[in-house]
Amino acid sequence: MVLGKRLRQLREQAGVSFDEAARAIEVTALTVRRMEKAEVGLRIPYVKELLRTYGVSDTEIEDFLSLAREANQPGWWHKFRDVLPEWFSAYVSLESEAQVIRLYEPQYVPGLLQTHDYAAALLRVGFPNASPEDVDRRVALRLRRQDLLVKPEAPAIWAILDETVLRRPVGGPEVMRAQIDRLVEATERPKIRIQIMRFAAGPHPGAYGPFHYFRFGFSELPDIVYTEGLAGAQYVDQPAEVVTYLEVLDRMSVQAEPVARTRDILAALRKEL
Repeated sequence: MVLGKRLRQLREQAGVSFDEAARAIEVTALTVRRMEKAEVGLRIPYVKELLRTYGVSDTEIEDFLSLAREANQPGWWHKFRDVLPEWFSAYVSLESEAQVIRLYEPQYVPGLLQTHDYAAALLRVGFPNASPEDVDRRVALRLRRQDLLVKPEAPAIWAILDETVLRRPVGGPEVMRAQIDRLVEATERPKIRIQIMRFAAGPHPGAYGPFHYFRFGFSELPDIVYTEGLAGAQYVDQPAEVVTYLEVLDRMSVQAEPVARTRDILAALRKEL
């Protein structure tokens, strides 16, 4: 996405139209548009010729092509493609590159903070016809995503969890106790912030469903919001819409219990199990 936007900037700076760029590499103008929108892979010969057409120096071309080759490499999640829906692979990619992840979850613990047994219990319900081997693969994918949390460049994570998340029994009391312990451990990480939205808080502006907000370290990449349904997902990147979600998260963070109370709330709920 970043390289596609950079290609667009270089084309516009050079005063080259879509049709002119398309003629330079003998494709349609639609193909050039799709390259700039990251809807297709970046074919190295095409990129090289486009950069020459835009007047980019040889040194800059080589640097750009090096990044393009890297971008064309499949991510680690590619080996899980048998259990990873195409619409969710984009989420894993965004999650891996984000500097900030803010989210609201009304039903379940976020995948990045789930234990093995909690994830397995959820996935068995979500995929009732899946074989045990298939469930194991899906759990392995979810846990592999959590490697992100221990990287030096780990993103800052700010999660608001509805009280329902902690009271809904998933996998039995032992599983829930272990899951709450995992959340307590997560609060000890300097880049993870968890807040609880208590029932007593009443209605709140995010009650329509879960959503995740991503911010990146690239000026070319806009903030993106992810929402999910039963059969797919939506990725929102229009600034006006993204701001709406961000404002809701800000209001919810004020309405939810303060971060300083999270550990005490988790401890009290654990005792009830």
